[in-house]
Amino acid sequence: MTAFKKIEEEDLRFFTQLLGQIHTHTSPEKLAICAKDETEDFMYMPEVVLCPATAFEVSQIMRYCSTHLIPVTPRGGGTGLSGGALPVHGGVVLSMERFNKILDIDTVNLQATVEPGVVTEVFQKAVMEKGLFYPPDPASKGSCFLGGNLAECSGGPKAVKYGVTRDYVLNIEMVTAQGDIFWTGANVLKNSTGYNLTQLMIGSEGTLGIITKIVFKLRPLPTKSLVLLVPFYSSEMACRAISSIYLAGIVPSGMEFMEHDAINITSAYLEEKLKSKSVVPHQEGIEAHLIIELDGNKDEELLQNAELIHEVLADYEIGEILLAQDHTHKEELWKLRRQISPALNAFSHTKSEDLVVPRSQLPNLILKIKAIAKLYGFRAVCYGHAGDGNLHVNILKESLSDAYWQHEVPKAMREMFAACIALGGTLSGEHGIGWAKREFMPMAMPEIKLTIMRGIKQVFDPKGILNPSKIF
Repeated sequence: MTAFKKIEEEDLRFFTQLLGQIHTHTSPEKLAICAKDETEDFMYMPEVVLCPATAFEVSQIMRYCSTHLIPVTPRGGGTGLSGGALPVHGGVVLSMERFNKILDIDTVNLQATVEPGVVTEVFQKAVMEKGLFYPPDPASKGSCFLGGNLAECSGGPKAVKYGVTRDYVLNIEMVTAQGDIFWTGANVLKNSTGYNLTQLMIGSEGTLGIITKIVFKLRPLPTKSLVLLVPFYSSEMACRAISSIYLAGIVPSGMEFMEHDAINITSAYLEEKLKSKSVVPHQEGIEAHLIIELDGNKDEELLQNAELIHEVLADYEIGEILLAQDHTHKEELWKLRRQISPALNAFSHTKSEDLVVPRSQLPNLILKIKAIAKLYGFRAVCYGHAGDGNLHVNILKESLSDAYWQHEVPKAMREMFAACIALGGTLSGEHGIGWAKREFMPMAMPEIKLTIMRGIKQVFDPKGILNPSKIF
Protein backbone atom coordinates (compact mmCIF):
# COMPACT_ATOMS: atom_id res chain seq x y z
CA MET A 1 0.00 0.00 0.00
CA THR A 2 1.30 3.45 -0.94
CA ALA A 3 2.34 5.66 1.99
CA PHE A 4 0.26 8.73 1.17
CA LYS A 5 1.29 12.21 2.22
CA LYS A 6 -0.87 14.21 4.61
CA ILE A 7 -1.91 17.61 3.30
CA GLU A 8 0.01 20.52 4.78
CA GLU A 9 -0.17 24.31 4.56
CA GLU A 10 2.07 24.43 1.49
CA ASP A 11 -0.32 22.10 -0.35
CA LEU A 12 -3.31 24.23 0.57
CA ARG A 13 -1.46 27.31 -0.67
CA PHE A 14 -0.94 25.67 -4.07
CA PHE A 15 -4.60 24.65 -4.34
CA THR A 16 -5.79 28.10 -3.26
CA GLN A 17 -3.55 29.86 -5.78
CA LEU A 18 -4.89 27.61 -8.52
CA LEU A 19 -8.62 27.67 -7.67
CA GLY A 20 -9.08 30.58 -5.29
CA GLN A 21 -10.17 30.37 -1.67
CA ILE A 22 -13.84 30.06 -2.63
CA HIS A 23 -13.25 26.74 -4.42
CA THR A 24 -10.76 25.28 -1.90
CA HIS A 25 -12.78 23.94 1.01
CA THR A 26 -11.56 22.93 4.45
CA SER A 27 -14.65 23.81 6.46
CA PRO A 28 -15.99 20.96 8.63
CA GLU A 29 -19.39 21.29 6.94
CA LYS A 30 -18.07 20.77 3.40
CA LEU A 31 -15.69 18.01 4.46
CA ALA A 32 -18.56 16.18 6.21
CA ILE A 33 -20.75 16.34 3.09
CA CYS A 34 -17.99 14.79 0.99
CA ALA A 35 -17.10 12.20 3.64
CA LYS A 36 -20.06 10.02 2.71
CA ASP A 37 -22.39 8.97 -0.07
CA GLU A 38 -25.59 6.86 0.06
CA THR A 39 -23.74 3.69 1.06
CA GLU A 40 -24.85 2.49 4.50
CA ASP A 41 -23.33 4.67 7.24
CA PHE A 42 -19.73 4.78 5.98
CA MET A 43 -17.93 8.06 6.64
CA TYR A 44 -14.31 8.98 5.79
CA MET A 45 -13.23 12.59 6.17
CA PRO A 46 -11.17 14.18 3.38
CA GLU A 47 -8.53 16.77 4.22
CA VAL A 48 -9.64 19.20 1.53
CA VAL A 49 -12.40 19.44 -1.09
CA LEU A 50 -11.37 21.00 -4.40
CA CYS A 51 -13.89 22.26 -6.97
CA PRO A 52 -12.14 22.87 -10.32
CA ALA A 53 -14.05 24.06 -13.40
CA THR A 54 -11.70 23.27 -16.31
CA ALA A 55 -9.69 20.33 -17.56
CA PHE A 56 -6.57 22.46 -17.11
CA GLU A 57 -7.30 22.96 -13.40
CA VAL A 58 -7.92 19.22 -12.98
CA SER A 59 -4.64 18.57 -14.80
CA GLN A 60 -2.69 20.85 -12.46
CA ILE A 61 -4.26 19.25 -9.39
CA MET A 62 -3.41 15.75 -10.61
CA ARG A 63 0.18 16.69 -11.52
CA TYR A 64 0.70 18.15 -8.06
CA CYS A 65 -0.92 15.25 -6.22
CA SER A 66 0.99 12.69 -8.29
CA THR A 67 4.29 14.41 -7.50
CA HIS A 68 3.49 14.65 -3.78
CA LEU A 69 1.70 11.27 -3.35
CA ILE A 70 -1.60 12.81 -2.25
CA PRO A 71 -4.65 10.54 -2.76
CA VAL A 72 -7.45 11.97 -4.93
CA THR A 73 -11.06 10.78 -4.80
CA PRO A 74 -13.32 12.01 -7.65
CA ARG A 75 -16.88 12.86 -6.61
CA GLY A 76 -20.07 13.49 -8.55
CA GLY A 77 -23.54 13.87 -7.03
CA GLY A 78 -22.80 11.68 -4.00
CA THR A 79 -25.63 9.23 -4.77
CA GLY A 80 -23.44 6.12 -5.03
CA LEU A 81 -24.39 2.89 -3.28
CA SER A 82 -21.05 1.06 -3.22
CA GLY A 83 -18.78 3.61 -1.55
CA GLY A 84 -17.07 4.53 -4.81
CA ALA A 85 -16.67 8.20 -3.83
CA LEU A 86 -15.54 7.68 -0.23
CA PRO A 87 -12.12 9.25 0.54
CA VAL A 88 -10.98 6.27 2.60
CA HIS A 89 -7.38 7.58 2.74
CA GLY A 90 -8.28 11.23 3.37
CA GLY A 91 -6.44 13.52 0.97
CA VAL A 92 -8.31 15.40 -1.77
CA VAL A 93 -11.92 15.02 -2.77
CA LEU A 94 -12.13 16.32 -6.34
CA SER A 95 -15.72 17.52 -6.66
CA MET A 96 -17.01 17.88 -10.24
CA GLU A 97 -19.94 20.10 -9.23
CA ARG A 98 -18.75 23.08 -11.32
CA PHE A 99 -18.48 20.97 -14.50
CA ASN A 100 -22.20 21.54 -15.04
CA LYS A 101 -22.58 22.76 -18.64
CA ILE A 102 -24.33 21.20 -21.62
CA LEU A 103 -21.90 22.36 -24.30
CA ASP A 104 -23.70 21.28 -27.48
CA ILE A 105 -26.73 19.33 -28.67
CA ASP A 106 -26.23 18.32 -32.30
CA THR A 107 -29.67 17.57 -33.76
CA VAL A 108 -28.22 16.58 -37.15
CA ASN A 109 -25.82 13.89 -35.91
CA LEU A 110 -27.90 13.06 -32.81
CA GLN A 111 -25.04 13.75 -30.43
CA ALA A 112 -24.47 15.91 -27.37
CA THR A 113 -21.31 17.14 -25.68
CA VAL A 114 -21.62 17.73 -21.95
CA GLU A 115 -19.58 18.15 -18.80
CA PRO A 116 -19.67 15.41 -16.16
CA GLY A 117 -21.32 17.52 -13.45
CA VAL A 118 -24.60 17.90 -15.37
CA VAL A 119 -27.50 16.28 -13.48
CA THR A 120 -28.88 13.36 -15.49
CA GLU A 121 -32.49 14.56 -15.48
CA VAL A 122 -31.46 18.07 -16.54
CA PHE A 123 -29.71 16.55 -19.55
CA GLN A 124 -32.66 14.31 -20.37
CA LYS A 125 -35.04 17.27 -20.36
CA ALA A 126 -32.69 19.42 -22.45
CA VAL A 127 -32.48 16.85 -25.26
CA MET A 128 -36.19 16.09 -24.95
CA GLU A 129 -36.98 19.72 -25.78
CA LYS A 130 -35.27 19.10 -29.12
CA GLY A 131 -37.23 15.91 -29.80
CA LEU A 132 -34.32 13.65 -28.76
CA PHE A 133 -33.95 10.92 -26.19
CA TYR A 134 -31.22 9.89 -23.74
CA PRO A 135 -32.50 6.58 -22.31
CA PRO A 136 -30.29 5.73 -19.26
CA ASP A 137 -32.60 6.45 -16.38
CA PRO A 138 -31.19 5.76 -12.87
CA ALA A 139 -33.57 6.12 -9.92
CA SER A 140 -31.49 9.04 -8.62
CA LYS A 141 -31.67 10.89 -11.96
CA GLY A 142 -32.83 14.08 -10.23
CA SER A 143 -29.55 14.42 -8.32
CA CYS A 144 -26.90 12.10 -9.80
CA PHE A 145 -24.27 13.45 -12.22
CA LEU A 146 -23.57 12.12 -15.71
CA GLY A 147 -19.93 11.57 -14.80
CA GLY A 148 -20.99 9.30 -11.95
CA ASN A 149 -23.29 7.45 -14.34
CA LEU A 150 -20.25 6.70 -16.50
CA ALA A 151 -18.14 5.74 -13.49
CA GLU A 152 -20.67 3.07 -12.46
CA CYS A 153 -22.20 2.35 -15.89
CA SER A 154 -25.68 3.23 -14.63
CA GLY A 155 -28.74 1.61 -16.13
CA GLY A 156 -32.23 2.12 -14.76
CA PRO A 157 -35.66 0.93 -15.91
CA LYS A 158 -35.21 1.68 -19.62
CA ALA A 159 -32.05 -0.42 -19.88
CA VAL A 160 -34.18 -3.45 -20.64
CA LYS A 161 -35.03 -2.04 -24.09
CA TYR A 162 -32.43 0.64 -24.75
CA GLY A 163 -29.28 -0.47 -22.94
CA VAL A 164 -27.13 1.14 -20.25
CA THR A 165 -24.84 4.18 -20.09
CA ARG A 166 -21.97 2.52 -21.98
CA ASP A 167 -24.24 2.08 -25.02
CA TYR A 168 -24.51 5.88 -25.44
CA VAL A 169 -20.94 7.11 -24.92
CA LEU A 170 -18.95 7.90 -28.06
CA ASN A 171 -16.00 9.81 -26.65
CA ILE A 172 -14.53 11.07 -23.39
CA GLU A 173 -12.09 13.84 -22.55
CA MET A 174 -10.13 12.66 -19.54
CA VAL A 175 -7.27 13.70 -17.30
CA THR A 176 -4.83 11.00 -16.21
CA ALA A 177 -3.43 10.54 -12.73
CA GLN A 178 -0.24 12.26 -13.94
CA GLY A 179 -2.20 15.24 -15.32
CA ASP A 180 -2.22 14.52 -19.08
CA ILE A 181 -5.36 15.49 -21.01
CA PHE A 182 -6.62 13.51 -24.00
CA TRP A 183 -9.73 12.22 -25.80
CA THR A 184 -10.28 8.47 -25.57
CA GLY A 185 -12.04 7.96 -28.92
CA ALA A 186 -13.76 9.85 -31.73
CA ASN A 187 -17.20 11.39 -32.30
CA VAL A 188 -18.23 8.69 -34.76
CA LEU A 189 -20.66 5.78 -34.62
CA LYS A 190 -18.08 3.21 -35.78
CA ASN A 191 -14.50 3.13 -34.59
CA SER A 192 -12.10 0.22 -35.00
CA THR A 193 -8.92 2.19 -34.37
CA GLY A 194 -6.92 0.60 -31.59
CA TYR A 195 -8.04 -0.39 -28.11
CA ASN A 196 -11.38 0.98 -26.94
CA LEU A 197 -10.26 3.27 -24.13
CA THR A 198 -13.68 4.94 -24.04
CA GLN A 199 -15.39 1.74 -22.94
CA LEU A 200 -12.55 0.97 -20.54
CA MET A 201 -13.27 4.21 -18.68
CA ILE A 202 -16.96 3.39 -18.30
CA GLY A 203 -17.47 1.41 -15.11
CA SER A 204 -13.93 2.11 -13.89
CA GLU A 205 -15.29 3.92 -10.81
CA GLY A 206 -12.88 6.85 -10.93
CA THR A 207 -9.80 4.63 -10.60
CA LEU A 208 -8.27 5.25 -14.06
CA GLY A 209 -8.78 8.94 -14.79
CA ILE A 210 -10.96 12.03 -14.34
CA ILE A 211 -13.72 12.56 -16.90
CA THR A 212 -13.98 16.21 -17.97
CA LYS A 213 -16.17 16.01 -21.10
CA ILE A 214 -18.52 13.39 -22.56
CA VAL A 215 -19.91 12.96 -26.07
CA PHE A 216 -23.18 11.02 -26.04
CA LYS A 217 -25.14 9.58 -28.90
CA LEU A 218 -28.90 10.21 -28.74
CA ARG A 219 -32.07 8.65 -30.15
CA PRO A 220 -35.29 10.12 -31.55
CA LEU A 221 -37.80 10.65 -28.74
CA PRO A 222 -40.68 8.12 -28.56
CA THR A 223 -43.91 10.14 -28.48
CA LYS A 224 -46.27 7.61 -26.88
CA SER A 225 -46.18 5.42 -23.79
CA LEU A 226 -48.43 3.10 -21.85
CA VAL A 227 -47.93 1.88 -18.28
CA LEU A 228 -49.44 -1.23 -16.67
CA LEU A 229 -49.29 -2.25 -13.01
CA VAL A 230 -49.72 -6.02 -12.67
CA PRO A 231 -50.30 -7.64 -9.23
CA PHE A 232 -49.16 -11.24 -8.61
CA TYR A 233 -50.05 -13.63 -5.81
CA SER A 234 -46.50 -15.00 -5.91
CA SER A 235 -43.17 -13.16 -6.25
CA GLU A 236 -41.73 -16.19 -8.00
CA MET A 237 -44.54 -16.18 -10.56
CA ALA A 238 -44.06 -12.45 -11.17
CA CYS A 239 -40.45 -13.16 -12.12
CA ARG A 240 -41.39 -16.15 -14.28
CA ALA A 241 -43.92 -14.04 -16.19
CA ILE A 242 -41.14 -11.77 -17.42
CA SER A 243 -39.61 -14.37 -19.73
CA SER A 244 -43.07 -15.28 -21.04
CA ILE A 245 -43.67 -11.68 -22.08
CA TYR A 246 -40.39 -11.59 -24.02
CA LEU A 247 -41.09 -14.96 -25.63
CA ALA A 248 -44.35 -13.47 -26.93
CA GLY A 249 -42.25 -10.98 -28.92
CA ILE A 250 -42.85 -7.94 -26.71
CA VAL A 251 -39.94 -5.70 -25.66
CA PRO A 252 -41.13 -3.29 -22.95
CA SER A 253 -39.29 -0.04 -22.33
CA GLY A 254 -39.52 -0.82 -18.62
CA MET A 255 -40.15 -3.98 -16.59
CA GLU A 256 -39.81 -3.37 -12.85
CA PHE A 257 -40.37 -5.79 -9.97
CA MET A 258 -41.60 -4.59 -6.57
CA GLU A 259 -42.51 -6.91 -3.73
CA HIS A 260 -45.25 -5.96 -1.28
CA ASP A 261 -42.92 -4.84 1.55
CA ALA A 262 -41.24 -2.39 -0.83
CA ILE A 263 -44.61 -0.98 -1.92
CA ASN A 264 -46.05 -0.77 1.60
CA ILE A 265 -43.02 0.97 3.11
CA THR A 266 -42.70 3.36 0.17
CA SER A 267 -46.42 4.20 0.11
CA ALA A 268 -46.28 5.10 3.82
CA TYR A 269 -43.13 7.16 3.22
CA LEU A 270 -44.71 9.12 0.35
CA GLU A 271 -47.89 9.71 2.33
CA GLU A 272 -45.90 11.09 5.27
CA LYS A 273 -43.39 13.07 3.21
CA LEU A 274 -45.50 14.29 0.29
CA LYS A 275 -49.04 13.72 1.64
CA SER A 276 -49.74 11.60 -1.44
CA LYS A 277 -52.18 8.69 -1.38
CA SER A 278 -51.01 5.24 -2.46
CA VAL A 279 -51.44 4.66 -6.19
CA VAL A 280 -51.49 0.88 -5.69
CA PRO A 281 -55.01 -0.46 -5.02
CA HIS A 282 -55.15 -2.90 -2.10
CA GLN A 283 -55.78 -6.49 -3.18
CA GLU A 284 -55.67 -9.24 -0.57
CA GLY A 285 -52.91 -11.82 -0.89
CA ILE A 286 -50.76 -9.97 -3.43
CA GLU A 287 -47.02 -10.62 -2.97
CA ALA A 288 -45.51 -8.55 -5.78
CA HIS A 289 -46.19 -6.19 -8.68
CA LEU A 290 -44.64 -5.62 -12.07
CA ILE A 291 -44.61 -2.16 -13.62
CA ILE A 292 -44.61 -2.68 -17.38
CA GLU A 293 -44.04 0.28 -19.68
CA LEU A 294 -44.44 0.20 -23.46
CA ASP A 295 -43.31 3.05 -25.68
CA GLY A 296 -43.35 3.96 -29.36
CA ASN A 297 -45.01 6.36 -31.77
CA LYS A 298 -48.38 4.70 -32.49
CA ASP A 299 -51.19 4.20 -29.97
CA GLU A 300 -52.54 1.20 -31.89
CA GLU A 301 -49.28 -0.73 -31.56
CA LEU A 302 -49.04 -0.02 -27.84
CA LEU A 303 -52.61 -1.17 -27.26
CA GLN A 304 -52.04 -4.32 -29.30
CA ASN A 305 -48.97 -5.15 -27.18
CA ALA A 306 -50.92 -4.42 -24.00
CA GLU A 307 -53.62 -6.85 -25.10
CA LEU A 308 -50.98 -9.46 -25.89
CA ILE A 309 -49.51 -9.00 -22.40
CA HIS A 310 -53.00 -9.63 -20.96
CA GLU A 311 -53.17 -12.87 -22.94
CA VAL A 312 -49.74 -14.00 -21.75
CA LEU A 313 -50.60 -13.25 -18.12
CA ALA A 314 -53.81 -15.26 -18.32
CA ASP A 315 -51.63 -18.30 -17.50
CA TYR A 316 -50.58 -16.73 -14.17
CA GLU A 317 -52.40 -16.09 -10.91
CA ILE A 318 -52.74 -12.32 -10.94
CA GLY A 319 -55.04 -9.69 -9.52
CA GLU A 320 -56.68 -6.86 -11.42
CA ILE A 321 -54.32 -5.14 -13.86
CA LEU A 322 -54.17 -1.36 -13.54
CA LEU A 323 -53.71 0.78 -16.68
CA ALA A 324 -52.38 4.28 -16.00
CA GLN A 325 -55.02 6.69 -17.27
CA ASP A 326 -52.90 9.75 -18.04
CA HIS A 327 -49.43 11.25 -17.76
CA THR A 328 -49.90 12.18 -14.10
CA HIS A 329 -50.96 8.65 -13.22
CA LYS A 330 -47.89 7.24 -15.01
CA GLU A 331 -45.62 9.63 -13.15
CA GLU A 332 -47.16 8.61 -9.81
CA LEU A 333 -46.47 4.94 -10.50
CA TRP A 334 -42.87 5.65 -11.50
CA LYS A 335 -42.41 7.94 -8.50
CA LEU A 336 -43.38 5.04 -6.26
CA ARG A 337 -40.73 2.86 -7.87
CA ARG A 338 -38.01 5.54 -7.74
CA GLN A 339 -38.65 6.34 -4.09
CA ILE A 340 -38.23 2.76 -2.81
CA SER A 341 -34.56 3.17 -1.90
CA PRO A 342 -34.99 6.48 0.02
CA ALA A 343 -38.09 5.08 1.71
CA LEU A 344 -36.29 1.95 2.91
CA ASN A 345 -33.35 4.04 4.14
CA ALA A 346 -35.76 6.26 6.09
CA PHE A 347 -37.52 3.19 7.52
CA SER A 348 -34.42 1.34 8.72
CA HIS A 349 -30.67 1.21 8.43
CA THR A 350 -30.00 -0.92 5.34
CA LYS A 351 -27.38 -2.75 3.32
CA SER A 352 -28.21 -2.37 -0.37
CA GLU A 353 -27.03 -4.85 -3.01
CA ASP A 354 -27.77 -5.06 -6.75
CA LEU A 355 -27.33 -8.64 -7.82
CA VAL A 356 -27.75 -9.58 -11.46
CA VAL A 357 -28.45 -12.95 -13.07
CA PRO A 358 -29.66 -14.14 -16.47
CA ARG A 359 -33.32 -13.15 -16.69
CA SER A 360 -34.54 -16.76 -16.59
CA GLN A 361 -32.78 -17.29 -13.23
CA LEU A 362 -34.47 -14.40 -11.45
CA PRO A 363 -37.20 -16.59 -9.85
CA ASN A 364 -34.51 -18.89 -8.42
CA LEU A 365 -32.52 -15.93 -7.12
CA ILE A 366 -35.59 -14.57 -5.30
CA LEU A 367 -36.17 -17.95 -3.62
CA LYS A 368 -32.53 -18.19 -2.54
CA ILE A 369 -32.46 -14.65 -1.16
CA LYS A 370 -35.59 -15.24 0.88
CA ALA A 371 -34.25 -18.54 2.23
CA ILE A 372 -30.97 -16.92 3.33
CA ALA A 373 -32.82 -14.01 4.94
CA LYS A 374 -35.03 -16.43 6.87
CA LEU A 375 -32.01 -18.46 8.00
CA TYR A 376 -30.24 -15.37 9.35
CA GLY A 377 -33.37 -13.78 10.81
CA PHE A 378 -33.63 -10.48 8.94
CA ARG A 379 -35.95 -8.97 6.35
CA ALA A 380 -34.64 -8.65 2.79
CA VAL A 381 -36.80 -6.36 0.65
CA CYS A 382 -36.46 -7.03 -3.08
CA TYR A 383 -37.22 -4.84 -6.07
CA GLY A 384 -35.46 -3.83 -9.25
CA HIS A 385 -35.02 -4.09 -12.99
CA ALA A 386 -36.59 -7.48 -13.48
CA GLY A 387 -36.54 -7.21 -17.26
CA ASP A 388 -32.75 -7.49 -17.32
CA GLY A 389 -32.29 -9.74 -14.28
CA ASN A 390 -31.02 -6.97 -11.99
CA LEU A 391 -32.42 -7.40 -8.48
CA HIS A 392 -31.94 -4.81 -5.73
CA VAL A 393 -31.84 -6.46 -2.31
CA ASN A 394 -32.14 -4.24 0.75
CA ILE A 395 -31.30 -5.93 4.05
CA LEU A 396 -33.13 -4.12 6.88
CA LYS A 397 -31.41 -3.79 10.25
CA GLU A 398 -34.61 -3.06 12.20
CA SER A 399 -34.13 -4.68 15.65
CA LEU A 400 -30.88 -6.53 14.90
CA SER A 401 -28.05 -5.77 17.33
CA ASP A 402 -25.04 -3.80 16.15
CA ALA A 403 -22.81 -6.84 16.72
CA TYR A 404 -25.06 -9.09 14.64
CA TRP A 405 -25.26 -6.45 11.91
CA GLN A 406 -21.49 -6.10 11.75
CA HIS A 407 -20.48 -9.75 12.03
CA GLU A 408 -23.32 -12.07 11.00
CA VAL A 409 -25.07 -10.13 8.22
CA PRO A 410 -21.88 -10.01 6.08
CA LYS A 411 -21.87 -13.82 6.20
CA ALA A 412 -25.40 -13.81 4.82
CA MET A 413 -24.31 -11.36 2.11
CA ARG A 414 -21.50 -13.70 1.12
CA GLU A 415 -24.06 -16.53 0.80
CA MET A 416 -26.27 -14.32 -1.36
CA PHE A 417 -23.35 -13.46 -3.63
CA ALA A 418 -22.40 -17.15 -3.87
CA ALA A 419 -25.98 -18.08 -4.80
CA CYS A 420 -26.07 -15.34 -7.42
CA ILE A 421 -22.79 -16.47 -8.99
CA ALA A 422 -23.92 -20.12 -8.97
CA LEU A 423 -26.94 -19.03 -11.03
CA GLY A 424 -24.66 -17.50 -13.66
CA GLY A 425 -24.80 -13.98 -12.25
CA THR A 426 -22.36 -11.54 -10.71
CA LEU A 427 -21.93 -9.04 -7.87
CA SER A 428 -23.28 -5.83 -9.38
CA GLY A 429 -25.45 -4.76 -12.28
CA GLU A 430 -25.11 -1.00 -11.92
CA HIS A 431 -24.01 0.10 -8.42
CA GLY A 432 -20.40 -0.94 -8.89
CA ILE A 433 -17.92 -2.54 -6.49
CA GLY A 434 -16.32 0.52 -4.90
CA TRP A 435 -15.35 0.17 -1.26
CA ALA A 436 -18.29 -1.91 -0.03
CA LYS A 437 -17.93 -5.02 -2.22
CA ARG A 438 -14.22 -5.21 -2.95
CA GLU A 439 -13.60 -8.11 -0.54
CA PHE A 440 -16.02 -10.25 -2.56
CA MET A 441 -14.35 -9.72 -5.95
CA PRO A 442 -12.39 -13.02 -5.84
CA MET A 443 -15.76 -14.80 -5.67
CA ALA A 444 -16.80 -13.33 -9.00
CA MET A 445 -13.68 -13.76 -11.11
CA PRO A 446 -10.44 -15.77 -11.27
CA GLU A 447 -7.13 -14.37 -10.08
CA ILE A 448 -5.82 -14.00 -13.64
CA LYS A 449 -8.63 -11.57 -14.43
CA LEU A 450 -7.98 -9.57 -11.26
CA THR A 451 -4.25 -9.52 -12.10
CA ILE A 452 -4.96 -8.08 -15.56
CA MET A 453 -7.24 -5.44 -14.04
CA ARG A 454 -4.58 -4.48 -11.50
CA GLY A 455 -2.12 -4.21 -14.38
CA ILE A 456 -4.43 -1.81 -16.22
CA LYS A 457 -4.72 0.26 -13.05
CA GLN A 458 -0.92 0.34 -12.78
CA VAL A 459 -0.56 1.66 -16.36
CA PHE A 460 -3.09 4.45 -15.85
CA ASP A 461 -2.12 5.29 -12.26
CA PRO A 462 1.40 4.01 -11.48
CA LYS A 463 1.57 5.72 -8.10
CA GLY A 464 -1.88 4.52 -7.03
CA ILE A 465 -3.19 7.93 -5.98
CA LEU A 466 -6.48 7.91 -7.93
CA ASN A 467 -9.43 6.65 -5.88
CA PRO A 468 -7.22 4.16 -4.03
CA SER A 469 -8.55 0.98 -2.39
CA LYS A 470 -11.60 0.77 -4.64
CA ILE A 471 -12.66 -2.38 -6.58
CA PHE A 472 -9.60 -4.44 -5.48
